[in-house]
Amino acid sequence: MTAESAPSPPSGDGGLIDDFTTFLTYEKGHSAHTVRAYVGDVRGLVAFAGARGVAVGDIDLSLLRSWLADHTRRGVARTSIARQVSSAKSFCAWATREGVFGADPSTRLQAPKAHRTLPVVLAPDQAAATMRSVGDLGAGDDPVALRDRVVVELLYASGIRVGELCGLDVGDVDVQRGVLRVTGKGNKERSVPFGQPAAVAIDRWLANGRPALAGPSSADALLLGAQGGRLNQRMARRVVHRAVEAAGGPDMGPHGLRHSAATHLLEGGADLRVVQELLGHSSLATTQLYTHVSVERLRAVHRQAHPRA
Repeated sequence: MTAESAPSPPSGDGGLIDDFTTFLTYEKGHSAHTVRAYVGDVRGLVAFAGARGVAVGDIDLSLLRSWLADHTRRGVARTSIARQVSSAKSFCAWATREGVFGADPSTRLQAPKAHRTLPVVLAPDQAAATMRSVGDLGAGDDPVALRDRVVVELLYASGIRVGELCGLDVGDVDVQRGVLRVTGKGNKERSVPFGQPAAVAIDRWLANGRPALAGPSSADALLLGAQGGRLNQRMARRVVHRAVEAAGGPDMGPHGLRHSAATHLLEGGADLRVVQELLGHSSLATTQLYTHVSVERLRAVHRQAHPRA
């Protein structure tokens, strides 16, 4: 067969991916990170289909499975493949409603079972040492040190995500009541309490730290960078890494403090559904991961201390 007579791959997606992006952003309310991941996966799926002469509307279960199998052969992590399954299912369900498919080809597509690994968490004494280390940094009136103390104290006190922390405005914090108004995934708002140490850190930051850094680009942001703009997540991660390292803890970022807060709440007797609400988990199954962390810690203590362990 000559190059002229060979079938050409289908041309593009006819704007479907742009429309899907709009759907994820405005109708589903997904974060920019999630939208990028899903859209990147779907672009990969469409390219995979096109390379095999399959138009978008002709994608079927067999091709979806071949796409995933190709990633498996190339050593893509199970967690990434599980996300790709979610991306494909979301796209196919949406495209079916839009009339692209006569029937959703992804209904029988299954994600591989991920290897569940327990998150690394701080022991209570390590958490206390971390708070002390950042407290020492914020003992004076250096505005950056005062801010860093708020970052670490508030992440551990509330268990919020680093993106939620950096997105806080001054008006989202009620220091008197010890409550944050947090905008989480899917633009869902929830109220999250925090304790007295975090309240003291916030008070000192608002009185002596934030005014020193505030500028035209600050707007209503609670936490500011050295140039006066809203604190970015990369800097917040750096702050946490430094604080935990200074306390002699494991290499850990903001999500490690979130894991630690959830684990310590459950170990302290908190109800699982209350912790689910505090963390902003849509599924209780996600929160239940922390019960396994607590059990593992109990088993470790038992092995070390019990004479017949």
